[in-house]
Amino acid sequence: METISIPKNTLNKVLYDIETLIEDVASLFDQDMIIKTRLKEIKEKPSIGKSEKDLDEYLKKRGVKIV
Repeated sequence: METISIPKNTLNKVLYDIETLIEDVASLFDQDMIIKTRLKEIKEKPSIGKSEKDLDEYLKKRGVKIV
């Protein structure tokens, strides 16, 4: 196995990019739970959200299938 040298600033950039990608993937997997939580909050206290129709339109624009 050969040894390679990577400058510290390059390694830091790569690590930062990896952390960002991991956060993005985690966010994608958690979107359903975020939506469900938000819908529950709006149902419990309708004054904090828009109408259900407005919410459905917003979610459809974001690519969420409304059943």
